[in-house]
Amino acid sequence: MIKSCEYIGNMEKISGFSLVRNGIKFEYPFLESWRSLLPLVDELVINVGVSEDSTLDVARGFAQQEGQGKVKIIETHWPVDDLQKKKSGLILSEQTNLILDHCTHRWCFYLQADEVLHEDDDGVIRQSIHSAMTKKCEAVVFEYQHFYGSYNVIQKTRSSYRREIRIIDRLCGARSVGDAQSFRKPNAAGALTEKLTAVLSPARVFHYGWVRTPQAMKEKTVFMDQLYHGDPVDQTGLPHTGQNFKYKRFWGLREYQGTHPQVMKNRIQSKGWTWDLKSSPFVFTLTDFKKVVLDTLERFTGYRAFEFKNYKVR
Repeated sequence: MIKSCEYIGNMEKISGFSLVRNGIKFEYPFLESWRSLLPLVDELVINVGVSEDSTLDVARGFAQQEGQGKVKIIETHWPVDDLQKKKSGLILSEQTNLILDHCTHRWCFYLQADEVLHEDDDGVIRQSIHSAMTKKCEAVVFEYQHFYGSYNVIQKTRSSYRREIRIIDRLCGARSVGDAQSFRKPNAAGALTEKLTAVLSPARVFHYGWVRTPQAMKEKTVFMDQLYHGDPVDQTGLPHTGQNFKYKRFWGLREYQGTHPQVMKNRIQSKGWTWDLKSSPFVFTLTDFKKVVLDTLERFTGYRAFEFKNYKVR
């Protein structure tokens, strides 16, 4: 059930923002993502790129039936044919900033279309926002749970980022950068290179980007490769990332024993494919030896050596 916003002390109003294109075709859990975000924000602004499916109609239905008058949808044209912008996923940050500019409140909560919040963390999230305000920080950083191949398999390795910014103070000039994974603010010269000061929240973002039917996974991979490399396929006819879209067992995968967000219940129950971790052949390369050593160090010490961070913890 969608709850109304609850406030801690003099907490300011929050804008939520998200974007999606071809959400039905590529099987993004975008409705589940928005449902998980809606109780925590006072407005939810959504960028729906012109799609080849019914994503816009579904988004409008969500706004009318579940949005509580808080949802604003903006249809945009993503320049997927612009060769100059088909580099390093820059279209994604451009579209993220476009929707960020439509947010009306100071604090802005960003979720991508394959990211879902757990209702058990709602109180923790509110406390984290309050902490960021009290400490005069510019962002809140979340823990990530990366699922792979199936809803009962999670990826725990340094090859997947474990934390990222998802709440920002718009007044600091924060903008989405690169392929929209994170945010930076301008330096003295105006370049977006400065990291945001942030508080770490124990709240989780459930990332389902690698959990969909194999066919949808392939189609999504081909499209995303276009946003990074320009051409949809390489000379062999495969995506530039090769056959990465095929689920395989590799170092860092383990069975997930926890619960999923309640909003994911119907999607998980209606899963239309099977992939079993234990019965899949194990794929191991020489480059995985470094991961084994560093992951083992992290498991016993809690320290992730050589970790890249898009933020400065205060």
